[in-house]
Amino acid sequence: MNGSRIAAIGHYQPARVLTNEDLAGMVDTSDEWIRSRVGIRTRRIAGPDEPVDELAGHAAAKALAAAGLTPADIDLVLVATSTAVDRSPNMAARVAARLGIPSPAAMDINVVCAGFTHALATADHTIRAGAATRALVIGADKMSEVADWTDRTTCVLVGDGAGAAVVEASPEGAEPGIGPVLWGSVPEMGNAVRIEGQPARFAQEGQSVYRWATTRLPPLARQACERAGLAPTDLAAVVLHQANLRIIEPLAEKLGAVNAVIARDVTESGNTSAASIPLAFSKLVEQGAISSGDPVLLFGFGGNLSYAGQVVRCP
Repeated sequence: MNGSRIAAIGHYQPARVLTNEDLAGMVDTSDEWIRSRVGIRTRRIAGPDEPVDELAGHAAAKALAAAGLTPADIDLVLVATSTAVDRSPNMAARVAARLGIPSPAAMDINVVCAGFTHALATADHTIRAGAATRALVIGADKMSEVADWTDRTTCVLVGDGAGAAVVEASPEGAEPGIGPVLWGSVPEMGNAVRIEGQPARFAQEGQSVYRWATTRLPPLARQACERAGLAPTDLAAVVLHQANLRIIEPLAEKLGAVNAVIARDVTESGNTSAASIPLAFSKLVEQGAISSGDPVLLFGFGGNLSYAGQVVRCP
């Protein structure tokens, strides 16, 4: 009942880099057009033989190694994804099999770009309730597989990757390392971001999403800080869903986190949906941009026009 914390984090990206110049040879676009509108320079693209669970498994193995744990130490696996091809077995079960986790509860969570922060809150609640002792929480998406490569307004955005966190109970007497979640959605606007059809394709109403994200979300992000008992000025870092640099920067400015490092991994990784927050967070940790114990706001938003955010302590 002391709450939970992130013990370690890890990430994985495929080797292939797709540049703006590469895209200019595929659709009617240019490096200048892409940078000026979304701020992206490159993105990573998985091959046909790299399924979502492989991306997730690599990231999870790195997080486990960083935590000094074995697969047998995990009793809950949550995978946030919206690009699973098959209905069953789910990605969580496939990751558990890849890693050799013996008998975990294994569930997928599909809240698209807000999936990781929803999954993190779910793991926190589960551990607080005593239903699990240690969880792997993974965000993994292969957006290249659902991209419409003839639509220059969306195909320039997407990338593939995964990020993972090991979540466990906070030590006796210690403050919780994962703060209360602030989550919700705008169901009547859910069609503004979608992955629909046969074959499934990603599409969105870009202007509607931009207006919603830059006007409605800043006060909600501040509420997430308030629930953790902090002001935005107390934050060491802000990791928003890496949707588009032209959304991230005004949202971060309106939040007022003037002392914080702002994650801008979207410039080199593109929009990796549920993977974007743990991927960007893991890179900040790896680069030494933030230190153990630092307060970090994680805030996901997107598909369904869902959002979820919480302040966590850096592992």
